[in-house]
Order: sequence, then C-alpha cells, then structure tokens
Amino acid sequence: MAGKRIGRAVLSFFGQLGEVGLLAAAAFRGLFGRPWERRNFLLQLEEVGVRTVPVVTLTAAFGGLVFGLQTYSGFHRYIGPGTEAYGGSIISVGLVRELIPIWVSVMVSGRVASAMTAEIGTMRITEQVDALFSLGADPVKYLVVPRLAACLIMLPCLTLYGDLVGVFCGWLYNALMGVNSYVYVKNTLIYLEIWDLASGMIKALIFGAVIAVVACWNGLNAEGGAKGVGRATTRTVVVNAVSILILNFFLSKALPATLLPK
Repeated sequence: MAGKRIGRAVLSFFGQLGEVGLLAAAAFRGLFGRPWERRNFLLQLEEVGVRTVPVVTLTAAFGGLVFGLQTYSGFHRYIGPGTEAYGGSIISVGLVRELIPIWVSVMVSGRVASAMTAEIGTMRITEQVDALFSLGADPVKYLVVPRLAACLIMLPCLTLYGDLVGVFCGWLYNALMGVNSYVYVKNTLIYLEIWDLASGMIKALIFGAVIAVVACWNGLNAEGGAKGVGRATTRTVVVNAVSILILNFFLSKALPATLLPK
C-alpha cells in the first residue's frame, strides 16, 4: 500500500510539473503575440513593482544591517580589531549575488503571487474563467501573460533596488561602528564586479518567471470553493519559496563566479 501511494504521488508530481511546463510555454508564446492586454499589464506592473517597494526596502535594509553586523563581528572576533573594513567586499558580493535576489523573490511570492492565485482562483470558482472561454477569449493571454511580463520586468528592477539598499545599510552599520569608510568602500569597489549585479538580476528574472507561472497555475486549478482557493494560495507560497531556494543553488553552480579573464 505504501508503495502504491508513493507511486501515485510521484506520478501526480510529474503530471502537475508537465501541466506547469505547458502553461509556461503557452504564456511565453503569448508574450510575443497579439492582442496585448496593455491595461491589465500596467495594473500588474503597479501591483508587482510599485506596491512591493516598501516591503523590499525593509527587507533589504534590515538584511544588509544584520549581514553587516555579523561580518563586522566575525572580522573583529576571529581576525582582529582593525580588519573590519575588509569585510565590505564580502558583504556586497554576498548580498547582490545570493541574498537580495532570494529575499526579494520570497517577499514578492508572499505578497504578490498569493494575491495572483487568490484572484484567479476566485475567478475559476465563480466560473469567470469559463466565461472567458465562452466569449472566445484566451484565459492564458488575458490572465497569465500580463502577470508573467510584469514579474519578468519588475523582479530584476526590485532586486537592483534591493542591492543598493542592502549594500548601503551594510556600509552604514560598519560606519556607525567606527570602521574606516575609505578602506571599506575601496575594497568593495575593487572586488564587486558588474557581473555580480548581473548574476543576481539573472536569478531574479528566472525567479520571476517561476513565481508568476506557479501562481497562475494554482489559481487556474483551484477548486472546492473558498477553502480550495485558500489551499491553492498556501500551495503557491510554499512551492515558490522551495523552488526559489532549489533553483538558487543550481543557478549559483551554473553561473560563473566572474567574467574577468584570469
């Protein structure tokens, strides 16, 4: 019995993965087709980007502060007083390559993707999606494509903004602790490359696609009334968070550490 349950679970997982892949393929095709839902797209840009700025600001700011605190403590304790200024490169590279893309994507998933699932799931439960079919409209084109496009554009922008906030707050903590700002900034500029920023934004681009597709798929497959919409919303947040962490590992392995010639 246990073997059968495991087998059914595995088959269900790959079946759902295939459905998500098909939805993603249809959505990416829709990005380059007409008609284009401009009004819906602009609304999603505002929802994903502008309204997420406050939470991204707080997350990046306190993330930069705590990373700056721990790096300062590590240098001061294990290397020696006076070496804290050399932690600027570690703070900056760690934030822009790894931490900020993850933090921003998880915040967007919690705030925006859950709302996407709830909205589309409610439309599914109330048969508004079926009404789109009956009117000859493509639900993927109308519902999924604008959200996917907004995430593809705004996730890298939010990540770049988060990079600036996080790096500044990491420096701010060290400056308040009396660290030599000249040495700190000099080492940061020496070791922080444009590629470090670009690699973080590449991750954010991929995370944005995953967030939008998973959110829309769960919404389109919601069933069982309000309780079903709630389950779909919870599943969206959990799946996106786990997917972001897993993808981050493989992307970190795949993306080169530097593009500078050795």
